[in-house]
Order: sequence, then structure tokens, then C-alpha cells
Amino acid sequence: MAPDLKEYDEEQARLMAEMCIVVDENDKPIGADSKKTCHLMDNINEGLLHRAFSVFLFDSKNRLLLQQRASEKITFPDMWTNTCCSHPLNTPSELVEEEQLGARTAAQRKLEHELGIKPEQVPLDDFNFLTRIHYLAPSDGLWGEHEIDYIFFIKADVDLDVNPNEVRDVKYVTPEELRAMFADKSVPMTPWFKLICNTFLFKWWNKIDTIESEKDVETIHRLGF
Repeated sequence: MAPDLKEYDEEQARLMAEMCIVVDENDKPIGADSKKTCHLMDNINEGLLHRAFSVFLFDSKNRLLLQQRASEKITFPDMWTNTCCSHPLNTPSELVEEEQLGARTAAQRKLEHELGIKPEQVPLDDFNFLTRIHYLAPSDGLWGEHEIDYIFFIKADVDLDVNPNEVRDVKYVTPEELRAMFADKSVPMTPWFKLICNTFLFKWWNKIDTIESEKDVETIHRLGF
């Protein structure tokens, strides 16, 4: 039985009607379903998989912008994570696969929605696509994530106007400061952020100014299985 979203924040419940791109394990689109359907653990346990993206935005000092997800979020509330993580929608502009244009368009859209970053500060061509990861992570007994996640790095000094319904807090961190956050067990972190940090992030961060050399278009990394 599907949960009644009336117990959740009204705006976050409304967003659960958005249509995600359903994919197979090779990231081939095979349909579409609501954000609600895609994030129910009952469906995830039956193999339902959707497309997502994760943005890592660095300023000119090479500090990474983190966000703490709002308490109103239905999945993974109050957890710290990378700059922005969400989903391309099943719309013509966000289904475009050439040069990952659909995922780039979605990333630009959500950076503005969540953090108030204007599109002109994060042009589509400035998003550096690195690779894709496939992971599964429960949020609680009811909700979770099962995604093929497009990883983007972008370097830009931006103006923030945080949407409090999406984001509780933000901070810029150095690699040393992020390692300290991970060492502090009282700081909650999203599972995908942990996976990316434990496998790739610090290596990539060291090469931030030559990040194009790390690009891997073909591989889908299966993490946490």
C-alpha cells in the first residue's frame, strides 16, 4: 500500500509527482515513473532504477560547497551532502543524451531551485562530466534511493539564495575540513556522498584544475552492492 503523502511537507509532497527517467542497469531509458514510485523501497527491492545526477561545485579557492538537506525533505532529511543532487525529469530537454545535455540541464535547473544559483553563473558547458555510479541506499524502512548517478564537477564563484524548503544549511570546505566532518560521527552524511567520497572524490579534488583527464564516459561504477 502506497503511503499517504499528507503527513509530509506540502511542497515536498507535490514534488513527489515529478516524473523520473526509469532506466535499466546499462542506463538505457525504459520508461518513466513518479518520484514517489521510484523512491519507495518496495519498488526498489523489485529492481526499479532511475537516473540521477550529483553536482560538486568548487569556488576559486578550490573549496567544495556542501549543503545540509532541509528537515522537510522526505528522503534523507537533515543530512549533509554534495552541492546538489536530484533527477533529470522525463521531459524532452532533460532526456537528451548527447554530451549528457539532459542531465546538465537538470543540474542547472536544480542549482537554481535549491540554492538560488543563476544559470548564467553555471553555464551548461562548464559542467565537467566525470562518470556514472550505480548505487542502492535505504533512507528508512519506507523510502530509499536506487539510481544511476551522473557525476559533475563545476568550478565557479556563485551567489547563493538558499531555498529553505530544500536546504537547511550550506558551507564551503577544504579536503581537510571534509575529512574532519566524516570523522565526526555526529554529522549525518547521505549514503551516495559517502560512497563517492570513499572511492573518487579526494583523488578528483587533487586534480580539480585538470579534471578533464578523469572523464570516463563508458563506465558505470557499481558501488555499495
